[in-house]
Amino acid sequence: MPAGKIEVQGPLIKVKDLVKIYKLGDMEIPALNGVSLSIVAGEFVSIMGSSGSGKSTFMNVLGCLDVPTQGSYFLDGIEVGSLKRDELAHLRNQKIGFVFQGFNLLSRTSAIENVELPLIYSTMPARERRQRAQEALAAVGLSGREDHHSNQLSGGQQQRVAIARALVNKPSIILADEPTGNLDTKTSQEIMQLLTQLNEQNMTIILVTHEPDISKFTRRIIHFKDGIVLSDRPFQPLPGGQADSLPPIQTP
Repeated sequence: MPAGKIEVQGPLIKVKDLVKIYKLGDMEIPALNGVSLSIVAGEFVSIMGSSGSGKSTFMNVLGCLDVPTQGSYFLDGIEVGSLKRDELAHLRNQKIGFVFQGFNLLSRTSAIENVELPLIYSTMPARERRQRAQEALAAVGLSGREDHHSNQLSGGQQQRVAIARALVNKPSIILADEPTGNLDTKTSQEIMQLLTQLNEQNMTIILVTHEPDISKFTRRIIHFKDGIVLSDRPFQPLPGGQADSLPPIQTP
């Protein structure tokens, strides 16, 4: 926790009257217009909405990549809006794992070296970093692929490496931005099953998706429109619904 900051008990994420305005010359462009919600530890939440709805801005604020213009954001009891840039970076590194649509792997670097990247600037000994990365790859079913480069891995395997990289710091939250956007249907289902298994181990997961079939894997669906929360409801799958009827993950 950043020095001098007071941590309080409560929801893992709490935002109140969140406003984000971008300035373009003399113009002000509102992206968030007073968003208030809470997310408790262990939830699996999807954020949905059309382009320009505010969902990406909201995820950037949650990920400590941006700060609100007005309102408050508490992450694990820490008020994010009051933090300096280096404190934001520290909090982001300690609390949040990111998964992106495009995988964002270094192409000339092995899978295990990609997973180790978030630990490079820590004081952790190299041997412990390597062990952490091996454990993270094993957790996503990629034992034996540690030395493979991106061009030797399928799209689904590359996304598993990206998920392992998100897990290696043992974060409180995984933020996933369209994690299945570059994958075929079968591979998308496998990745969502993996995220479901992580959630069942009490990992908090928040993902942006525009695909209703993907959102059905989550337990709560929040729709954004014009910078506000249009709806926020739990997802109740039908008996024998999609998430329950899929085959188990096959280890590559």
